[in-house]
Amino acid sequence: MKLFLDTEFTKFNGDLISLALVSEEGDEFYEVVPFRHLMCDLWVINNVIPILKKEEISYERFQTKLRQYLNRFPEIEVIADWPEDFYHFSRALLSGPGEMIGINCKITMTLERRLQYESVLPHNALEDARAIRTGYLKKYTL
Repeated sequence: MKLFLDTEFTKFNGDLISLALVSEEGDEFYEVVPFRHLMCDLWVINNVIPILKKEEISYERFQTKLRQYLNRFPEIEVIADWPEDFYHFSRALLSGPGEMIGINCKITMTLERRLQYESVLPHNALEDARAIRTGYLKKYTL
């Protein structure tokens, strides 16, 4: 199963704010995690925070929900258009030193930089993941 990934974060190399995955069939995962507002770039404060459209949940609850979502699939290919999205996704899989959140599926990751898409609400992780899905499916199914 292909899952299209987008994340929002406080600044370059900063903390995760939100993570979205949209499957090729349209199933969606989207959560906002606690983050330090004081650590956000001004651009993020002005362009990301106002359009999150979801309340924060604890990081532990986020990881539980992510594990449940991922374990629905025996094998997944995570597709993103920016390397830092993989960084935040991979960190979300870690539960402690030498420990993962308990995923049972095989995961591969593909960086797809040449997609053409237009998000309905740019810089909202869910809308951007939906747009990445649409751009990918247009590119590879036409």
